[in-house]
Amino acid sequence: MFRKTECLLSREEFQSQARGLQVSIDGQTVLVPVKEFSTGSFGWFLGDKLMVKVGDKLVKVQVGLTLTVIGSKDAPRDAKEAA
Repeated sequence: MFRKTECLLSREEFQSQARGLQVSIDGQTVLVPVKEFSTGSFGWFLGDKLMVKVGDKLVKVQVGLTLTVIGSKDAPRDAKEAA
């Protein structure tokens, strides 16, 4: 039987404590900002374009990076609601 993973954070905790994440892509450090998604989940999202070297040429690539906190769609609004 599949058991749903419970989020250990309330929305309030995530919004007040989460910070952007630094991610390295081909040696380039980018900041992935915190996001609350339209689905109700929360996490981090980056949509950007970067230059990446392939052989001796630079090519432009599109980056789409989504990190979603598992179970966040059903996370309580605040610590009081979680109790």
